[in-house]
Amino acid sequence: MKEITNSEFENEVIQGGNVALDFYSTECPPCDALAPKFEGLSNLYGEEIKFLKIFRQGNRELADLLQIKSSPTIVFFNDGKEIGERLSGGIKRSEIIENLDLMISSEKRDSIKSQIKPSVTEFDVAILGGGPGGLTAGLYLCQAKVNTVLIDIALPGGQVSTTHEVSNYPGFIDPQPGYLLSHNMSEQTKLCGTIYKVAVDVTNVDLEKREIVIDEFETLKAKKIIIATGTSPNLTGAKGERELKGKGISYCATCDAKYFVDKEVVVIGGGNSAVEEAEFITRFASKITMIHQFDKLTANKQAQEKLLANPKVSVIYDTEPRAFTKVGDKMITEIENVKTQEMSKIESDGVFIFIGMMPNTSLFKEELTTDQWGYIKTDEDMRSNIKDVYAVGDVVSKKYRQITTAVADGTIAAISIAKELD
Repeated sequence: MKEITNSEFENEVIQGGNVALDFYSTECPPCDALAPKFEGLSNLYGEEIKFLKIFRQGNRELADLLQIKSSPTIVFFNDGKEIGERLSGGIKRSEIIENLDLMISSEKRDSIKSQIKPSVTEFDVAILGGGPGGLTAGLYLCQAKVNTVLIDIALPGGQVSTTHEVSNYPGFIDPQPGYLLSHNMSEQTKLCGTIYKVAVDVTNVDLEKREIVIDEFETLKAKKIIIATGTSPNLTGAKGERELKGKGISYCATCDAKYFVDKEVVVIGGGNSAVEEAEFITRFASKITMIHQFDKLTANKQAQEKLLANPKVSVIYDTEPRAFTKVGDKMITEIENVKTQEMSKIESDGVFIFIGMMPNTSLFKEELTTDQWGYIKTDEDMRSNIKDVYAVGDVVSKKYRQITTAVADGTIAAISIAKELD
C-alpha cells in the first residue's frame, strides 16, 4: 500500500491498471475505522489491485476535481476509468470487496477467498452496539481494566449522532449538536482502551456460546456480552415505502432536511419525534404538511404549540398513508381518512416518516425474554434471561428512553460485570 500526492495521480492511477484509492483525513474516526480494513484487503488483493491512499486536505485540487466531498472516500479505477460505487463514511469491508471483485476474474476471486484464514480473539466483554448505553458500558469497563470490544454495524454514536441538538444532557449549559456529543462519548471510550470493531458486518451471534462472528471470518469470544443494539424507525407499511427509502423518503431530518431548502415536504407522525423533527425541518422547507392518524397531535404541549404557531405548518388529522410513488422529482403520497375512507393525494418534494421505533433484536436466535413489543426484559443489574448476557439502552423494556437512561443502563451493567469478573 502506498501514499500518493496530486502530482503522482496521473502515473499511479490513470496509468496504473486496477486501483483502489482512499481519500482520508487526520482526526477522522471513520478514516481510523477504515484503515485496518483497507490495509488487510491490500494484503489479500495486492497482487491484482493497487491500493493507494491520499491525504484529502493536503491534495484539495485533486479532491475538488474528482468532487470528493467527505473523508474517507474510496474511488475505484480500472485502466484510468472510474468503476463500481464510491464508498464514503462508515465503510464496511464487504462493500469494499464487492467493488474489488469487479476488477478481477472469478478464478482469481476464488483463489483470494481461499487464502482467508478465520481468526479467533478472546475478550472479557463484548458490547454489541455503539450508542450511549454501549459507549458508557465500554468506558466503565475499560476504566476497570476489563478487556472489552465494542462492535457496531455502523460508526459509534447511535441515534444521537443524527440528532440536531441535545438540550437536556446534564453538564452542558448550551444545547449540544448530537453528532458532537456522540463523537465525544466515542472518543472518550476509545482513548480509554476499549477495542473498536465498527462499520462491520455481523455475520452471526451465538449468545449461549458468547461468540460473535464479524465480516464472515473473524470470531470474537467473550465471557460476557452486552446487547446495546438500540432501535430502528418503524415503517408505515404503505406501498412503495421500502423502494423509495433514501430516494424521496427519509427517516432523519438532521441528515436530510438541508436538501429541502424552499421546498415542500410531508411529515408523517404526530408524536414527540415527529413534532420536534418537523420543527427542525421548518428551518429549511417552505411548507410542511403533517399527516397524523389521530384527531390531535400526541407530542408534549409545548412542542405542539411551537410547531403549530409556525405558518409553514399544516396538519391533516385522522389520516394514514397508503402508497408512495415518485413522478420525476416529485413525491406523491396517497392518503386515506380513517373515519370516512376518503382517498386523496399530496404532491411534495420529499417525505419524512417519524412513527416510533422498533427494537433491533433480529440478530439473536436465542429465546430472549421480551415484553409485548419485543424489547428485552432485564433485572436491576441489566441481566437478561440468558446467562452472562446483559442488555442496555433503548433495546431494553422500560418506560422512558432517553440518552440519560441509556447511559445509566450502561453504567449499571458495567459495574455489575466488573464485580463479577473480579
